[in-house]
Amino acid sequence: MRIRTAVVTIAHGRHEHLHRQRESLLASSLRPDLHVVVAMSDPVLESWRPEGPIPTRVVRAPGDERGLPLAAARNIGAAVAAGAGATVVVGLDVDCLVGADLVAAYRDAVRSEPTVLWSGPVTYLPASARGVDPSMLPGLDAPHPARPAPAPGQRWTGGDPELFWSLSYAVHSRTWAAVGGYCEEYAGYGGEDTDLGRTWAASGRPLGWVGGARAYHQHHDSESPPVRHLDDILRNGATYARRWGSWPMTGWLASFEEQGLVVRLPDGGWARRRPA
Repeated sequence: MRIRTAVVTIAHGRHEHLHRQRESLLASSLRPDLHVVVAMSDPVLESWRPEGPIPTRVVRAPGDERGLPLAAARNIGAAVAAGAGATVVVGLDVDCLVGADLVAAYRDAVRSEPTVLWSGPVTYLPASARGVDPSMLPGLDAPHPARPAPAPGQRWTGGDPELFWSLSYAVHSRTWAAVGGYCEEYAGYGGEDTDLGRTWAASGRPLGWVGGARAYHQHHDSESPPVRHLDDILRNGATYARRWGSWPMTGWLASFEEQGLVVRLPDGGWARRRPA
């Protein structure tokens, strides 16, 4: 079979969520020609060989002592997809289920405007929706209010690069290669998505939103602000500031400051507060 459209998912743990994502892909109006799964420090996932009508390639991301190599893993997945012949590459967070028309909507958008970095609306599902049948997802549709949410059948371009997120996106493989993908100076949690949005815009190419590409984020426990990722956020924030002249994730940093965990530096940066 000729590979035209591939879905790329990176994962560390979250095996049940990945299996549920697979079920939603199988229920799609258009199934991808290939599912690339990039395992990060996950030997169990590395040995996963799912059966069924969607061919799957599981590849291993190299380890990184700084943390999970999220940026590098997404680049690896896109490269594997392109190497297999895919022109349309859909990136999905492991926690995301796909709406029935997500793959088709992304495919059509990328084919129509191949220089655009496309994103789709994402609904955060409540804990009570665990195990929901994919056919029931439209009844739970409530896209995140902080992101654009065009209606199904609509596409918007000219998107704010700082609103790009890796939960759900799609690109043309040749455009991705021309832009260079994610900056691999980032590792661990935070900053790499906003960097990609800025990089894409700086290349002179637009960002856009696809109303028909609706995804549904499966519930999992989380903390806000994400204190356990504080060191990653400070390190990656400093990388972003060096590259772009300003700090990202300022809402989280302000919350950390209120908790007495970080201090602002005279140069406008941030650092851990030293014990008294």
